[in-house]
Amino acid sequence: MTISQLFNVANLFVLPFWALMILLPNWKVTRRIMESYLPFVLLAGAYLYLFINSITPENAQALSNPKLADIARFFADETAAATGWIHFLVMDLFVGRWIYWEGQKTGIWTIHSLVLSLFAGPLGLLCHILTDWIAKTFLPKFQQNETTMVAEKPASSGT
Repeated sequence: MTISQLFNVANLFVLPFWALMILLPNWKVTRRIMESYLPFVLLAGAYLYLFINSITPENAQALSNPKLADIARFFADETAAATGWIHFLVMDLFVGRWIYWEGQKTGIWTIHSLVLSLFAGPLGLLCHILTDWIAKTFLPKFQQNETTMVAEKPASSGT
């Protein structure tokens, strides 16, 4: 598989997870799928493969004490750019999953934060943090809802 094909597959791979979290957040299949770490393992495997193939002794030395010009030169290489992009895909999906589970736990609306996370991960995270704060500050039912939902959660028997 070429670097370009791996890049394309990784881009397509994450879309069903985002679609489930955004379009069908309360579906039991979505919850079951989002419990798994398998998507992250697969994406991290692709990242590891690309990372190993993008690091040269020169790159390693430049990245050990990075300067903006060094980073720009590093990402000018197609393999390095694909590595960086898959890094974004993994981390954005991980943050999106966290936002999704926070919404499931608290009942706070997360669709807007998830959409932002899909396109700009840190903005989605910031949006969720602000939404959570607003809900807890101005809508006290969410604070009570979270406490109730955590208290009602059955203890794991470990078997």
